[in-house]
Amino acid sequence: MATPASLAFLTLPALLFLSLFTSPSSAENILYTNEVLYSDNSLTYNYYRLTMQRDCNLVLYDNGYPVWATNTGGLASGCYLKMQGDGNLVVYSNGNNAIWASNTGGGGNANFVLVLQRDRNVVVYGPARWASHSNAYGSGVAITDGQKASNVSTTTGDIAM
Repeated sequence: MATPASLAFLTLPALLFLSLFTSPSSAENILYTNEVLYSDNSLTYNYYRLTMQRDCNLVLYDNGYPVWATNTGGLASGCYLKMQGDGNLVVYSNGNNAIWASNTGGGGNANFVLVLQRDRNVVVYGPARWASHSNAYGSGVAITDGQKASNVSTTTGDIAM
């Protein structure tokens, strides 16, 4: 029969693991279903930052340099970004008017997440419905020790090698 001490030892790791999911806002690079990113707030991962700016432009920065944006600056004020339950990622004005959308909605209500990934790509998952295509080496590229990445254009499209 298990002793109380051994039960505590066995359940502690499980409780610690579950606690990772009890506070969705604690992840700095994830926006969960129905969560909002307000003006002057960012999702961050290392040197990457996805910022909802005061001018209503949603911008992805790499080490301080912009690499992708919604180009909605100046269209409204008091904007916020919302990860909707239908899978659509939307920038709303303070009057709750949509000024930009990923157009990935319509999949019914489910659990979706917006993730700023370690490859710099910003992706809506649940399953993947939209991506900024701003990852550093192109989609599907895995770099292992001793390899160097380069992008090559072909008649069928861009290939990362």
